Amino acid sequence: MSNLEKHPDELILDESSAAAIGTVTSGVQILEAREVPLGGPRAMKVHRTLPQRGRPTIGAWCFADHYGPGDSDSMVVPPHPHTGLQTASWLFGGEIEHRDSVGTLGRIHPGELNLMTAGRGISHSEVSFGDATRLHGVQLWIVLPDEARHGEPFFERHTAVRTSVADAALQVFVGSIAGVSTDASVFTPLLGAQLDLPPFGRAELPLDPAFEHGLLVDVGPLTVDGVDVARTELAFLTPGRESVTVTAGEAGARALLLGGEPFGERFIMWWNFIGRTHDEIEQFRSDWQTDAITHGDPGGRFGIVDYDGRALPAPEMPTVRLKPRS
Repeated sequence: MSNLEKHPDELILDESSAAAIGTVTSGVQILEAREVPLGGPRAMKVHRTLPQRGRPTIGAWCFADHYGPGDSDSMVVPPHPHTGLQTASWLFGGEIEHRDSVGTLGRIHPGELNLMTAGRGISHSEVSFGDATRLHGVQLWIVLPDEARHGEPFFERHTAVRTSVADAALQVFVGSIAGVSTDASVFTPLLGAQLDLPPFGRAELPLDPAFEHGLLVDVGPLTVDGVDVARTELAFLTPGRESVTVTAGEAGARALLLGGEPFGERFIMWWNFIGRTHDEIEQFRSDWQTDAITHGDPGGRFGIVDYDGRALPAPEMPTVRLKPRS
């Protein structure tokens, strides 16, 4: 999914950006989502929990848009570019068609991870199928470390690996937990899993103490180590924990468990690009406008998506150079 905001945040992110934000109770930090309308007067509404000022990443997870059900009667995201990141698409309901500039044509279904590695540059489109009021899921981005961000783009799809811990049913789509692992290609140590609990269910989940973790609640509330976390909120857990106890109420609960080793590299995220300097982001924007908008170079950085319609133009660059914010 593209960031369709006309005036995207100008962020330079590093470990110094991760000052405390949100409510902290019993070692659980609650991050509230901001509501973002994507795409004009019939905008699709999403709840964005990452990035936030003070909490730009969880491991290398750097972007999380949570949407549906019933937030839109369609998703139509024209071809748009990415650099320096991976997109991880995960659905709870509905269906999306994905096309990209490396020739992929496929549909995203619940229980499957669509993982697109942008590397030096890729473009793709996403269009919902069927009753889009059922469309329900999370779009995640993963920042690539410097040694991996200049690689060739590629796409892969994986069926999640299922396991259980006490009352919790897990669908693991990135990394490993509770003795099961996936083959998804990642470039820093990461974890991604869907957690489902029945009404009044409870489980103590094992955690990697080298990771920081977040639980993004889709059905709730979910109680995390005694702290109630509402739908669309994210409970952040600092490194050093070997487990976390989760408990559902009468409605049951569903959440995404995201984790990873703290990402120490400094980077800029603007619109759909991740880079390291203002000049690099400016060059990415210029290349995109040439490759896709003016069709000046079909063999350029971002390639061409087989799509019946116009590509999405980039917003104007900010009038001042991208620089750190406190």
